[in-house]
Amino acid sequence: MKGLIETLKNIYKIEELRQRILITLGFILIYRLGSYIVIPGIDPNQIENLSDQSKEGLMALINIFSGGAFSNASIFALGIMPYISASIVMQLLGMAVPYFHRLQREGESGRKKINQMTRYLTVLVTFGQAPGYIANLHAQLPESAFVMDGTFFWIMSILILIAGTQFVMWIGERITDKGLGNGISLIIMVGIVARLPFAIIAEFGSRLEEQGGGLFAFIIEIAALFIVFVLVILLIQGTRRIPVQYAKKIVGNKQYGGVRQYIPLKINAAGVMPIIFAQALMFLPAMLVGFNTETTTGIAAAFSDQTGFWYNLVFGILVILFTYFYTAITINPTQMADDMKKNGGFIPGIKPGKKTVEFLDSVMSRITFPGSVFLAFVAIMPAFAMILNINSQFASFFGGTTILILVGVVLDTLQQIESHLLMRHYDGLMKSGRIKGRNAYPAPSM
Repeated sequence: MKGLIETLKNIYKIEELRQRILITLGFILIYRLGSYIVIPGIDPNQIENLSDQSKEGLMALINIFSGGAFSNASIFALGIMPYISASIVMQLLGMAVPYFHRLQREGESGRKKINQMTRYLTVLVTFGQAPGYIANLHAQLPESAFVMDGTFFWIMSILILIAGTQFVMWIGERITDKGLGNGISLIIMVGIVARLPFAIIAEFGSRLEEQGGGLFAFIIEIAALFIVFVLVILLIQGTRRIPVQYAKKIVGNKQYGGVRQYIPLKINAAGVMPIIFAQALMFLPAMLVGFNTETTTGIAAAFSDQTGFWYNLVFGILVILFTYFYTAITINPTQMADDMKKNGGFIPGIKPGKKTVEFLDSVMSRITFPGSVFLAFVAIMPAFAMILNINSQFASFFGGTTILILVGVVLDTLQQIESHLLMRHYDGLMKSGRIKGRNAYPAPSM
């Protein structure tokens, strides 16, 4: 306890770190307040049906991602997911279209152009999703809940939802620039944390209603959740280190002996982004049918059932594919080999240049496979929890996107705080060793 108090004092002493924390908390507060502002023209006292719809199934997961804004008929109801969807499209274009591939390699200027295009695409994606959300409101709420209706209400609501998503995106960018951590990931995490107490209370209440053993089962679930958290932390921080023996260098008349160094190649170098991308694609069926999954049939129904075989099979495959895809754009073996060559380094037994590139690429592919499979397994774990009769709201925290984002973003944010402390010669947050975040190398901006 004494060490924690001392660490908090050290954080407060660093003016830049203190300002970043306050800015981050301020923007998060604005976002949370906005999630309770109901779309004009809707009676906030008559949205109970919308809350009931988002208690189970895919709608519950969408509601968690929006921090409850979905069930509140809020101006932020669509949350940040349209931006994530647009980012997926831009990442894919960077792999398939030469023009976007050149932009990705142009450094800061190219990144700015891609970000601007992503914003425009986000508007288009939101424009496509907003009518579906408004149609769902009409399907779920009584007519008396609409203070105004007609064409004007539709146009106004669509524009408000587009503006709300753009504002949330702007908040995320400001947090990244002026605050701590990745703003987009932090916004998603805040929405998850906001729903966690409600999920625990709902599960505790349902267990108390059971005849005999309900409380014991709840304790077992909490213990299992703790174990899952530990496993996810190990997955995110898992690293394989490849020794790189540097050749002797002669500078003038002085000779320096070889120094053994390491290249950290993470088992899960892509972090949480593959599962976010995959989840965004899995949301599409519900969005295309106007979020009203209760009346869907055929393929749309199969891909809206979180406990269904086809939903989880496709979800797992998408996670594996996106893990390889995001690892490929995050870690560049050619660039790593060039940097080693420029610094006079080499891998023992491997020739510099093309052979080094092939070796690094081969190793990365081999260690990515088990990481991607484990990541896919964690992604579909909530389905097994729901099959075991755990409340769907609470089950989502036993794996999937929620727990990966929660753990990953917390580790990244703590790592940034620790970096500020260590740069000023203060003790870090952990006495036993430094905190490791999700990425060994800088990832493309979201």
